[in-house]
Amino acid sequence: MKRTGIVAGLLAAVTAFAVAELMAAFIGPVGSPATAVGGVFIDRTPRWLKEFAIATFAENDKAALLIGMALTVAALAAALGVVTQRNLRVGVAAVLALCVVPAAAAVSRPTGTFIDAIPALTGAVAGAACLWWLTRASTRQGASGDVTSPDVGSRRAFLRAAVLVGVVGATAGVLSRIVTTARLDVGELRAALRLPPPAEPAPALSPRVDLKVPEVSPFYTSNTDFYRVDTALSVPTVDSDTWTLRIHGMVDQEITVSLADLLAMPLIERDITLTCVSNEVGGKLLGNARWLGARVQDLLEEAGVSPDADQVVSRSFDGMTIGTPTQALTDGRDALLAVAMNGEPLPVEHGFPVRMVVPGLYGYVSACKWIVEMEATTFAAYDPYWVERGWAEQAPIKTSSRIDTPRPLATVATSDITVGGVAWAQQRGVDSVEIRVDDGAWETAKLADSGGIDTWRQWSWNWPSPSSGNHTLAVRATDGDGVTQPQDRAEPFPNGSSGWHSVVVTVA
Repeated sequence: MKRTGIVAGLLAAVTAFAVAELMAAFIGPVGSPATAVGGVFIDRTPRWLKEFAIATFAENDKAALLIGMALTVAALAAALGVVTQRNLRVGVAAVLALCVVPAAAAVSRPTGTFIDAIPALTGAVAGAACLWWLTRASTRQGASGDVTSPDVGSRRAFLRAAVLVGVVGATAGVLSRIVTTARLDVGELRAALRLPPPAEPAPALSPRVDLKVPEVSPFYTSNTDFYRVDTALSVPTVDSDTWTLRIHGMVDQEITVSLADLLAMPLIERDITLTCVSNEVGGKLLGNARWLGARVQDLLEEAGVSPDADQVVSRSFDGMTIGTPTQALTDGRDALLAVAMNGEPLPVEHGFPVRMVVPGLYGYVSACKWIVEMEATTFAAYDPYWVERGWAEQAPIKTSSRIDTPRPLATVATSDITVGGVAWAQQRGVDSVEIRVDDGAWETAKLADSGGIDTWRQWSWNWPSPSSGNHTLAVRATDGDGVTQPQDRAEPFPNGSSGWHSVVVTVA
């Protein structure tokens, strides 16, 4: 009976989830139980756990969360299935009561309404009905709901019911995907988008911006390899045909811009390295790309931002808020409302149809993806999402460097070894990079030609005939202002990591 209860609980849970997702496909993705509960979990997760997840899983942190949620739900469903085998009414009542969690989570989301609770409620009813039917098919119940005796002939009835419930769940799941795809095919919209040529192309690059050293990050990071760190469990799908950007708040006049309006503006093309504030010393959460977009400054000047507005809060399609110093958007740097990345429309995961790119600032205070709103305000008046959770209001990127090769704990030959990596100091540029072995003297590394002050810079150094044994390689960079990155390590919280990157290798 226990085994039957586990199967019944799991089948009921799958059906409940599939029906809920089908309803969410009609109503909107906010109502998806997985997205809603996962979003609340992310919002309320302690900082140390978030940093652990990013450090451990990097861009796969959301997949890890969803897998964890699925395993938790499966365990709970199996337990409820066993309980229901013993007392039908208690088990079914528990299933219905549990729907309060995803329903409340959906309503509490930034763009949630009471309508978004419908998928969770509908799924709970479907799951409870399936669990009731499966349990009735496999047991004989007394008047009080207690199991009076097993039904010897019920195995076939249970098998038939299980197959039918499985078919219902699978059908609902397939239909949810069909409806979601039919509602909005972002892939088609993206493929149909025609990008105008830049009014101001990116400056010509020296062929020596890339040293072509094996295992050193290339000058440009491909779209598929570009890091992604955000809180969106379900990637927002935004209709580029109806997309608008509203600029309001402390402005002379509120303006609304369509994608056609944006594409009609003089677009500029720039190479800019983006960095996540969660990037640990030596981490991989950064990348360099060629961006095409309109200057944020032009639009803010059109709206007439008040001199008293020291912060611009950007809002994403899914409700995320990111606060950027107004000065960083109006001081002449290449702050963009980007529509393209590496020569193609923005990938959906990176903000299609429009995102913000601001050189020199960590992403959590600048890089709003799927942007739909910009509000001129003040730091005193409003704390955006991450600031509300204790991160710094303003976060310029720190001068940093990284060893890409040799890898940590690698075993290398005693012949000459090429050590290489990248260094970055957006808005200041990298002036020099130094490398040392163990506690020896600092040696000057060879630098690739600069791609501009807003891009990372490759470096390499020849390690001649290293002696056998274990050695520690350390690197440090000096930026265009003459500031050398400090030795002492600082964790990412609250405004970015710092410290020398080092690796231990074995020469044999």
